[in-house]
Amino acid sequence: MTTMTDASVREFKMPDVGEGLTEAEILKWYVQPGDTVTDGQVVCEVETAKAAVELPIPYDGVVSELRFPEGTTVDVGTAIIAVRVAGGASAPVPAQAEAAAPAAPAAPEAPAAAASASAPASASAEEAKPAARQPVLVGYGVSTSATKRRPRKGPEVTVPAPAQPELNGHAPAADSPRPLAKPPVRKLAKDLGVDLTAVTPSGPDGIITREDVHAAATPAAVTAPAPVAAAPAAPAPVASYDGVRETRIPVKGVRKATAAAMVGSAFTAPHVTEFVTVDVTRTMKLVEELKQDKEMQGRRVNPLLLIAKALLVAIKRNPDINASWDEANQEIVVKHYVNLGIAAATPRGLIVPNIKDAQDKTLPQLADSLGELVATAREGKTSPSAMQGGTVTITNVGVFGVDTGTPILNPGESAILAIGAIKLQPWVHKGKVKPRQVTTLALSFDHRLVDGELGSKVLADVAAILEQPKRLITWA
Repeated sequence: MTTMTDASVREFKMPDVGEGLTEAEILKWYVQPGDTVTDGQVVCEVETAKAAVELPIPYDGVVSELRFPEGTTVDVGTAIIAVRVAGGASAPVPAQAEAAAPAAPAAPEAPAAAASASAPASASAEEAKPAARQPVLVGYGVSTSATKRRPRKGPEVTVPAPAQPELNGHAPAADSPRPLAKPPVRKLAKDLGVDLTAVTPSGPDGIITREDVHAAATPAAVTAPAPVAAAPAAPAPVASYDGVRETRIPVKGVRKATAAAMVGSAFTAPHVTEFVTVDVTRTMKLVEELKQDKEMQGRRVNPLLLIAKALLVAIKRNPDINASWDEANQEIVVKHYVNLGIAAATPRGLIVPNIKDAQDKTLPQLADSLGELVATAREGKTSPSAMQGGTVTITNVGVFGVDTGTPILNPGESAILAIGAIKLQPWVHKGKVKPRQVTTLALSFDHRLVDGELGSKVLADVAAILEQPKRLITWA
């Protein structure tokens, strides 16, 4: 990439829009070269391993160049757009522009003359000042982390670092750079008890991969003598790809993060799933009555609303179900609040935003929160903060006509309730076989912190409420 020397052209770099993320994909540009932009105007939408985020430009000017096309995955700290600002060389550089991406530390023993030749003294003095404020991106708060990243590879000439002694169980020096790894890899390292600073990276630009973590966690095997008459190893099969009859879809962004999280959850938390089939005819009648209630006019009223309320009441009656497992301290952490997750299928993959403090909401408030959550997810505007801190989740597979399933826990949560399709079925009611509205519920829970009795009580309570919804009043 050619560096522009015109002082009136400012480069906006890909910021770290998450927590330690190293890359993001450019989904859509909202501006083109020649367009005028203003401070705070959204210029593009990017997707990280957590969510899609809109990026605002931190200064006024005219777009001179878009460095990457849509669909390109760009490393954090790489310039993605150049803007010609008004005022030429005297135009000030906003603090946000300098804080948009982590600055790479200068090479050691760099000649002072080179620095002075590349930028005016006034600019150097300005860059030396701490940023007055940090940019607030859509869906993100201000980051207060002072963590620095290892500099990425670039065209600059690097000075060879002095040889480092091998790590023989000792902690690295205090000034060692923070190892680069994506969030799923960091979680894997934490689960396996691997110190990332002692892992040798094999990924591009020094990024630690899952394979690196597994290699560090696996003790060195004792080499056994090979059999004398060992058969020659068969050649590895060559992967073939029929470009006419097959399509390969890259797994990245939210879908890639979800896949890694589900694998980690499935092989970390011991899952137990229980099922119950229940007559929800009275609940369905209540749904229709609530649709006519003036207090619920304009609100999203459906079976999911009452099932969510039933689960909240069941959690109130059995609070120990609302917990998480602290692997580091080997403790169960019981939550005195319920951040109710709702699994949502989106074009970018499965996401699980949650309703914060759902236990305190009235039925109309819960309906409002559900409606907002679903609408935001469909638009692809769910923020990372909305997907963090969940405690218990509901997944509604019934909307696809599926009777039931064995859901996998959202990482860090204790339980997930799956709702099957609600159908007219023959059911014994008051001693006679009648057509009734029936569904099957499935509850998966983490058996490390939820035993069979507790899980059964929660599932039975939800079923009892849906069978007799008046219990929403008597049990609340």
